[in-house]
Amino acid sequence: MSDEHFSFTIDATAGAARAGVFVTPHGPVETPTFMAVGTQATVKTLDPRELREARMQMILANTYHLHLRPGEEIVRQMGGLHRFMQWDGPILTDSGGFQVFSLETLRTVSEEGVEFRSHLDGSRRFFSPESVIAIQQALGADVIMQFDHVVPGQAEYSLASEASERSVRWLERCVRAVEAGQGPGARGQGAGDGASSNAGPATLPLAPGPWPQALFPILQGGIHPDLRRAAARAIRSMRPFAGYAIGGLSVGEPKPQMYAMIEVAHEELPADRPRYLMGVGFPEDLIEGVARGVDLFDCVAPTRNGRQGTAFTSDGKLNVRRAELRANPRPLDGGCECSTCARFSRAYVRHLFASDEVLGLRLLSLHNVHFLTAIMRRARRAILEGDFPAWSRDWLQRYHSRPAPVT
Repeated sequence: MSDEHFSFTIDATAGAARAGVFVTPHGPVETPTFMAVGTQATVKTLDPRELREARMQMILANTYHLHLRPGEEIVRQMGGLHRFMQWDGPILTDSGGFQVFSLETLRTVSEEGVEFRSHLDGSRRFFSPESVIAIQQALGADVIMQFDHVVPGQAEYSLASEASERSVRWLERCVRAVEAGQGPGARGQGAGDGASSNAGPATLPLAPGPWPQALFPILQGGIHPDLRRAAARAIRSMRPFAGYAIGGLSVGEPKPQMYAMIEVAHEELPADRPRYLMGVGFPEDLIEGVARGVDLFDCVAPTRNGRQGTAFTSDGKLNVRRAELRANPRPLDGGCECSTCARFSRAYVRHLFASDEVLGLRLLSLHNVHFLTAIMRRARRAILEGDFPAWSRDWLQRYHSRPAPVT
């Protein structure tokens, strides 16, 4: 897949696994890769320079939270997300659908959109497919997401069907909004102006920057294969997109069902476009996802677990508050090259958490982010070198064996 602004090339495959390059206006992204989540225009506790040192390629920000605070107009006035948060690489903004539907009693769903109350001040707000596109245009990310209807992972068939079909209808409205050039600060011609609607990815030039945006649709359908297949075919029939997202997973369903739905997506989504698995980021799930054809991942897991005192290691998760670590001189993970592991012992990191020192949260968050990006680099290399099946099998076997990591 290639157009003037976005392209995706596949350099090697290993079964369903792919090693590729997703080119964006803010640079190329070697895939598979993990995207750190900067919910409120910041990856919690970490400086953008530290993310670059961890070889992070692309990050995610959240439409819902930035709409509430500071507001998309402020971000637009400050030069867009890239300038606002001083990140010069690619950015993806999610649609806020997950956050809105997580409000439960604070929101009302209709075909027009979702009315909800802000979790900050209780003010009444409304998200529609069109308004969500407008917000993301003002924020200025490279990749923007359609507004979708999210349901729990084990939602019954009728609810999952209703949400999936509504998501497809909302996607049509999102595409029209992009092509019409709606939204604060939008300028220039939409991708559909003066060209066939099937000419290429849904993109739109916008202010404050000269770059376009790529709209990704989101595949819903719960844990029901036929719903996933029907939604994928409806999305494919609409127009080509620069990439495709797989949503509604890792939200309560058993992992075997999640993996099965990824396999369905692999069978149904175009092979020449990047696939983005939303909200998935534990080490084992990254490798299982890559093996099933996923190219992009995001999750709050590395920073959230880091703030809670849990480190990802090759031998499983490590609770740094454990008393056995009090005098342990080893790094968090002997094979990790992050600055935390290069400089500090388990004993020191434990001391920071025991003393409620903020540095502990930062060091552990940095390690976890670095750990996940390193896994994806190693997976990519294994695909390129032709040994991904053996490497992934060995890695998962070691990770799941969980020998005592405190010795």
